[in-house]
Amino acid sequence: MARTFETSSLEERFSRGDETALPEMYRRYAGPMYATAMNLLGNPELAAEAVQQAFVQAWRAASNFDPTRELKPWLYAITRRTSVDAYRRERRTSTQVSLEEAWTGEGEYATEGPSMEATWRIWQVREALDQLPPDERQMLHMAYFEGFTQSEISKALGIALGTVKSRTARAQRRLADLLAHLQDSAGDSAQ
Repeated sequence: MARTFETSSLEERFSRGDETALPEMYRRYAGPMYATAMNLLGNPELAAEAVQQAFVQAWRAASNFDPTRELKPWLYAITRRTSVDAYRRERRTSTQVSLEEAWTGEGEYATEGPSMEATWRIWQVREALDQLPPDERQMLHMAYFEGFTQSEISKALGIALGTVKSRTARAQRRLADLLAHLQDSAGDSAQ
């Protein structure tokens, strides 16, 4: 119940134009917004630019935001739009894509990006990872994003192998619980 009040409070402060809402919004949503933009653009600089532009657009529209709604889907939609804008702007100014690359779609920017469903799933996974305790998030990051084995994690962090294994297993269970709704929705769409 306290979580709902906290979220609602942020949304109300944001819609009133309270500048103290911006750092909290950034802390909560910049990571998932960047993951969304990066998934769409595949370019870190363009993704960062799209997220920055999304925050600017959101702040400019704050007075139009309905505080009874959630910020997350609204920011997601803005991020998708600013990513598309960044892509179009880059495509217009880019002269490095050859005719063959454009024809085959093998250039840096493909003509078809990931689906809205795939982007939404990435947003959800990033948000779930952010909810894990730091030690568990670190285990998953080292294992899945940096390719460390559990023995290598143990050595790198100077902790017992058993501790690495238990933290990793606990993190995987929590992540599965946090993302259960994605499996449920995947099963619904398959039927």
